[in-house]
Amino acid sequence: MIKPEIRILGFDDGAFVPKSKEKVPVIGVICRGGKFLDGALKTEVIVDGLDATEKITKLINSTRHKQQLKVIMFDGITLAGFNIVDIKKLYEETKLPVIIINRKMPDLKKVKNALKNFGDFRKRWKMIVNAGKIKECEVRENKKVYYQSVGLSEEETEEIIKLSTTRSFIPEPLRLAHLIATAIVKGESYGRA
Repeated sequence: MIKPEIRILGFDDGAFVPKSKEKVPVIGVICRGGKFLDGALKTEVIVDGLDATEKITKLINSTRHKQQLKVIMFDGITLAGFNIVDIKKLYEETKLPVIIINRKMPDLKKVKNALKNFGDFRKRWKMIVNAGKIKECEVRENKKVYYQSVGLSEEETEEIIKLSTTRSFIPEPLRLAHLIATAIVKGESYGRA
């Protein structure tokens, strides 16, 4: 059984100009279950770069909150365009399970075609494939999210998703990370959170 106040670290990125190669803020929010904010972290990644996994790993392994953290969550497997998070590598290097949440079923055919524009297509596509099968979880009646996870059973993953989805249709750590990340870039929060 998952504790109701499990500490979840949820990440989302700020707004950015596509294909700009600019640095984009990535905010991590630590929540106790879906109840309240316990802390926040910040790093930056390059638009369409390949530094997300390394930057997030370093951020997590160096935070004073590390001992309390039980799971990492992302709103999608990419940050700052196509800066893909290698969730298996992140799990191995932080020893924390990882959950990827999507509001709708990702169109992997479209993703694969978009990735073909990169010289390192095979490396990027492998990270997508290595994230595992995409599954669905009903968070409320007739409201689903789609997820991938590493380091947790399907039952544990779905319990954590449901436990942390308290104020909208996505887990609270992701909702808060989104609000903070957009406010940092735009001056105020906006969008679906």
